[in-house]
Amino acid sequence: MQEFRRMKRLPPYVFAVVNELKMEARRAGEDIIDLGMGNPDLPTPDHIVAKLTEAAAKATNHRYSASKGITKLRHAISSWYKRRYDVDIDPDTEAVATIGAKEGLSHLVLATVGAGDVVLAPSPTYPIHPYSVVIAGGDLRSVPLLPGRDFFEDLVTAYNDCWPQPKMLITSFPHNPTTMVVDLDFMQKIVDFCRERQIWLVHDFAYADLCFDDYKAPSILQVPGAKDIAVEFFSMSKSYSMAGWRLGFCVGNKQLVHALTRIKSYLDYGVFQPIQIAGIIALNEDQSCVKEIVDIYQKRRDTLVTGLNRVGWEVESPKGTMFLWAKIPEEYRKLGSVEFSKLLINEAKVAVSPGLGFGQYGDEYVRFALVENEHRTNQAIRGLRRFFNA
Repeated sequence: MQEFRRMKRLPPYVFAVVNELKMEARRAGEDIIDLGMGNPDLPTPDHIVAKLTEAAAKATNHRYSASKGITKLRHAISSWYKRRYDVDIDPDTEAVATIGAKEGLSHLVLATVGAGDVVLAPSPTYPIHPYSVVIAGGDLRSVPLLPGRDFFEDLVTAYNDCWPQPKMLITSFPHNPTTMVVDLDFMQKIVDFCRERQIWLVHDFAYADLCFDDYKAPSILQVPGAKDIAVEFFSMSKSYSMAGWRLGFCVGNKQLVHALTRIKSYLDYGVFQPIQIAGIIALNEDQSCVKEIVDIYQKRRDTLVTGLNRVGWEVESPKGTMFLWAKIPEEYRKLGSVEFSKLLINEAKVAVSPGLGFGQYGDEYVRFALVENEHRTNQAIRGLRRFFNA
């Protein structure tokens, strides 16, 4: 059979190895605690579900919708940004609804990056950030995002080492998987860097609300002049626990928003309209549900961090995201993250994500997702204690 060129450029899916082992163990009757995939387990708040149910009962909402998002949703997005960040967004030219942030980001890259175009992205990072570039035929250059290193200095070095000069930088803070958080001064440096060099800047802001210990994540659009070169993606998946609903949006630079809007007009008819209507309610109404969701994740984080440190696996407490990025204990580090993750399933009955799946610089780490309740998290800690003491 003939091979497909784009598929040949994609590496084997590292997470599939661990997922298959997890499923084999479960089929054999093992109770595997899955802290691997960042799949929110918390229910969507009741008032959002109620609005979906009401809207879905109306036959007029069963027709094709608008690929850029219905007008009232784009106005809700604009109002949300103004309330949250004091950023003005034109709902007609600077906002487009997406089928989750992942779809939007990958299609934006497909619309704007061509063969030979250089794009910078951190490593390790969420896989769609680098692989959207690979799928589009671009030339990906990785910038190390590691403890003890200055990401901005590494970014400058990567830029100076590139020819042709990079066309785009993809970032995301709070960061998956490393949980790195930044302040507005850092965002200012990134925006200034890209404006001076005429580089498009794409910021994935999926974890805007999942912040702990009084940390507040800044929007990159709060930086004066950011809209000259930048767009920001937000997903309803984490803040409102709407992961399976597939709703997000892109805001910012008019030229990039127009490119995404145009390519989407060829590819889809938008999200099911009742979901968009429920999204309006989520953005416009009482935000206490977001705080409740964040509080649950913070308690899970505290339980996991305390437990891991108690069994001798030293980790730091993250200030953002729904993850914990843990360096593999030294005595097991030579195994690499895939083999170590397999060992945890077999011996501790705990599934985690191998760091290698997030890029070449992630192989000394594994990622825990805060997707189990505190009771199950403590059960995972007991399994890890047995493993380490065996």
